[in-house]
Amino acid sequence: MKILIANDHAGLDLKKQLLDHLASKKILFEDLGCNVESSVDYPDYANALILRMKESDENIGILICGSGIGMSIAANRNKYVRAALCHNIEYAKLARAHNDANVLVLGARFLPPKEAIKILDAFLSTPFEVGRHQFRVNKLS
Repeated sequence: MKILIANDHAGLDLKKQLLDHLASKKILFEDLGCNVESSVDYPDYANALILRMKESDENIGILICGSGIGMSIAANRNKYVRAALCHNIEYAKLARAHNDANVLVLGARFLPPKEAIKILDAFLSTPFEVGRHQFRVNKLS
């Protein structure tokens, strides 16, 4: 598993903290940008992540923008992506367990970094329950 992470300018600070956390846990990741504080267009970074998600079913993505809404919309336009905007740990667990979400979306303006780290850990540690949920997930593609 490789973690792919991308953000816009509003998500830069939160991304840095998540990357530090991933590095401390020795989790392999790739930073796809943005790495500047000046305004950028979030769809460009969502699309960079989407292109990389196509390479392997084992990739997990993280997208961060101010609210998380723009990144969610951009990411979910692609059949390889099941992006979930998660506001708390329970959302993250359900996104993985019931929807086999492969991209976590976070709103940097609404989440303290410590909470975002807990959400990330829950997302990464929760397996897909398959069973009755597989039939539904199949309909998404």
